[in-house]
This record gives sequence, structure tokens and C-alpha cells, in this order.
Amino acid sequence: MNTLLGISNRIDWLNTKVGVAVGWLILITTVVSAYNAVVRKAFDTSSNGMLEIQWYLFGAVFLLGAAYTLQQNAHVRIDLLSNRFTEKTRAWVDIVGHVFFTLPLIGFVVVHGWDFAYQSFLINEYSADSGGLIRWPAKALIVLGFTLLGMQVFSELIKKFATLFNTQTVQ
Repeated sequence: MNTLLGISNRIDWLNTKVGVAVGWLILITTVVSAYNAVVRKAFDTSSNGMLEIQWYLFGAVFLLGAAYTLQQNAHVRIDLLSNRFTEKTRAWVDIVGHVFFTLPLIGFVVVHGWDFAYQSFLINEYSADSGGLIRWPAKALIVLGFTLLGMQVFSELIKKFATLFNTQTVQ
């Protein structure tokens, strides 16, 4: 179990680094959004490329930040019943939820997202809008984000099993 807890610790470290870095993308997204709004209102013009950068940055924040959000236990959850459960019961609920719901969804998205991004890369897909951006990097973010999320789910499962077996978690 100590080896698995060490792996969990490394996954947590990676997703913490990614999560903190993604936090800076929020600032960049805000600046790009403000720029787009000012240019559109003040000069009655806009750039499809700048609008798409804004969308890509928002997508990157959402996709790359999901694993960190899970690690920090900041995802939306219904606490009406779970607050009344023991720690071990909550661990079992999380294990069942991750194994039967979260991991299959992640597997589906990664498998199909890989082909989605790869096909876009092969044809060098660009936005249909004038001045639009290349599309495959945004599509590749889907695969990267869900891969990081899958790794974090694996880390969370290790920690939940450690809780069940009264093993000290590595921090």
C-alpha cells in the first residue's frame, strides 16, 4: 500500500502544479476577454482569432483544472446525506461512484477524444470562421484534461482504500 500511496502522492503533486499554473490562465482569459470587449465597443470591430483564443483559454481552464478541483474536494457534491455517513462509508460511496461512473466516462472521453483530436491534427483542421485558429490543440486539451482527471481519480481511489484499511496517507 505504501508504494501505491507514493504513486498517489506524485499524481497529487503533478495535478497541483497543473492546477496552480491553470490559475494563471484565468487571468490571461480575463485580459483577453476585456480586450475583446473594449475593441468591439470602442472600435466596432472584432477578431475571430481573439474570440477563439478566449474560448480555448476557457476550455483549458475547465479541462486542465478538473483534476486539481477533484484533488481539493471542490467538485459539487450533495452533502445532505454524506455528512451523516462515517468516513469509511463516504470512502465506499466515493469508490463505487468513481469505479462505476467516473472512470467509465473518462475512458470513453479519452478513447474517442484521442481519435477526435488526431483526425483534426491529420487534416490540419482550422476554424471555419475567417481569421480563426487551428483546432487540433483545443481538441487535444480534451484528451489531456480527462487523462489528468483519470489519474487523479486513481489517486483518490488509492487514498480511499487507504482510509478503509487504516493506512496512513502520504502528504
